[in-house]
Amino acid sequence: MTPLQEQYETVRRRTESICAPLKTEDYVVQPVVDVSPPKWHMGHTTWFFETFILLPNDEGYTAFDPQYNYVFNSYYESVGARVIRTNRGNLSRPAVEDIMRYRRYVDEAMSMFLEKHPLTPELQALFILGLNHEEQHQELLYTDIKYILGHNPLFPPYDITRKDILPVNNHGDSWLTMKADIYEIGFSGDGFCFDNELGRHKVYLGDYSISHQLVTNAEYLAFIDAGGYQDFRYWHAEGWDWVKNNQVTTPMYWYQIEGRWMHYNWQGLQPLMPEAPVTHISFYEAAAFAAWKGCRLPTEFEWEAAAPHLSFGLRWEWCNSAYLPYPGFVQAPGAIGEYNGKFMVNQMVLRGSSEVTSPNHSRITYRNFFHPPLRWQFTGIRLAR
Repeated sequence: MTPLQEQYETVRRRTESICAPLKTEDYVVQPVVDVSPPKWHMGHTTWFFETFILLPNDEGYTAFDPQYNYVFNSYYESVGARVIRTNRGNLSRPAVEDIMRYRRYVDEAMSMFLEKHPLTPELQALFILGLNHEEQHQELLYTDIKYILGHNPLFPPYDITRKDILPVNNHGDSWLTMKADIYEIGFSGDGFCFDNELGRHKVYLGDYSISHQLVTNAEYLAFIDAGGYQDFRYWHAEGWDWVKNNQVTTPMYWYQIEGRWMHYNWQGLQPLMPEAPVTHISFYEAAAFAAWKGCRLPTEFEWEAAAPHLSFGLRWEWCNSAYLPYPGFVQAPGAIGEYNGKFMVNQMVLRGSSEVTSPNHSRITYRNFFHPPLRWQFTGIRLAR
């Protein structure tokens, strides 16, 4: 087996292992527009390799089902028509067993292709992008599965053997002080990165401090008890409208039952762990909490400059930076150019990674991004001042 085949099989096996605890019925549910059915993720990640690797480059390859391009295309306008995102949950067909057959069909074709065809640098870059694309969907699988099960009235566990990961606190409540200076931001060197990380450039940052630790459930509960969700002074106007219109009073998955705080996690409905870093909060909530504490959220540049001195990896950390292109950003031609550039509007940056980020898929320069009200991802708070 070649190294590329081994890489491919490792990533593909991990996707299926994430879905292994599910019942067949769990694969087809789409409770809200932001959550895709697990079977759609399984098909879409397979479609990527079929559409961008096999069909254009393997003369002997025949598409598994020509209709699957319509079903599993996500947002690539240049690849053709597609099922509207809100309708993914209406796809009772193809069945889960059909999608598993599709995965096996494409996997066998990819294995033979990688064995027989030396990849050009351009094709190898596309192949590596496909692996990273699937790793992104592995994280989405975790977050979407949690939303599906966590909004089931029975609160079924995903995996009773899986424990929440708690931070190691080696710094107490201390702050890291960063001196005013010119810092370099963006990816450099060898290895893979997404195009939105490119364009390494210098930024000037004034003196600032950033917390060594993420905000915990206990700290966030103090914000709730102090009436944080009822006091407009801490909220952006848009965030305050969001709170009122959606009657938001807690992070997602929090419940107060008979005077006791509970939350939904991988084991089902469980007592809230005070020492765990708060998660599943929107940008609005993160900014409001920071204002209540007399602090603020770091910009993504402050975060990246300080990151080598911090521990991260449990939560995607909201930054007070709009998701915008770096200087010199150039959108690639064709479908691959639709990967990041088209989303650079009305979204906020998150940095770090989370407990469900795939192994070796995080970097200090990695730029995640979501709309301010979204909170089904493993999002958290690191304060700055």
